[in-house]
Amino acid sequence: MKPPKPSISVIIPHLNQPDQLAACLASLSAQSLDRTSFEIIVVDNGSASLPWQVIERYPGTLLLQEAKPGPGPARNRGVEAASGEILAFIDADCRAHKDWLGCAFETLDRAPAQTILGGDVRIWREPNLPITALEAYESVFAYRFKLYIEQHGFCGTGNLVVRRSDFGRIGPFRGIDIAEDIDWGQRACSAGYTFNYVSGMIVFHPARETLHELLVKWDRHIQHAVNAGSHTAKWQALWLLRAAAVLLSPALDWIKIFTSDRVDGVMAKAKALLVLVIVRAYRAYKMVHLLISRREVEWNRKPHPG
Repeated sequence: MKPPKPSISVIIPHLNQPDQLAACLASLSAQSLDRTSFEIIVVDNGSASLPWQVIERYPGTLLLQEAKPGPGPARNRGVEAASGEILAFIDADCRAHKDWLGCAFETLDRAPAQTILGGDVRIWREPNLPITALEAYESVFAYRFKLYIEQHGFCGTGNLVVRRSDFGRIGPFRGIDIAEDIDWGQRACSAGYTFNYVSGMIVFHPARETLHELLVKWDRHIQHAVNAGSHTAKWQALWLLRAAAVLLSPALDWIKIFTSDRVDGVMAKAKALLVLVIVRAYRAYKMVHLLISRREVEWNRKPHPG
């Protein structure tokens, strides 16, 4: 007897993160939604070695490869192979709450046409360990999907659910040279689609392990913005004013830390404030530096020669 067709296709881009991928797949195997209702597609994007040992521990997981660098092209490859009517995107270094897919399925089933779902992304913390400065900072300032959706009209791709037919109308994610989630979200909104924030659709993401990793992330985001800029005299003047505003912004944003319900205790909030000051100062410097020193954007590696 032919097995039932899955309703949801979970698509995971992967690059040199086998341990994190294992944790992600473990969280998907523990979903409250029946396993026959969803398929899992991992798309490797040029790892030093394919994560076969991880894949083999989770039967039914499909492993594909995409040579074109970037999470966008990797996700597109997963969509090509998907058989579900719903596409659920998550990153290899994330863990899904046990009700992630169940909540997504029920919400999208009730949602009107042309609705795209984005969920809550929280910082993953190992139990019984003191919070680190980076965990405290990112708990407040990272992955603010509710803000992205309600104020900016787009959703990050680490917790994104869309009907396959709608994805086909909007079009694929673009390459490594732009912020593919912002670009895709803008195209979706232009096509008349609405993003809906779903608080019960929860994914956990680990904080960066080092300050360097966090700053590299901002290198990429700032370079994307510089690439997209018009570079007229007016644009450059506004860009420099924006850099100054970023430098001074901790004078106001400390309030977000000390009123946040995602970080407990004065010491943890002080740690977050320290990282905030460092990150904003670096961002301001980098905005000015990259304005006059154009560089290729990288996604964890050198750009693919093809």
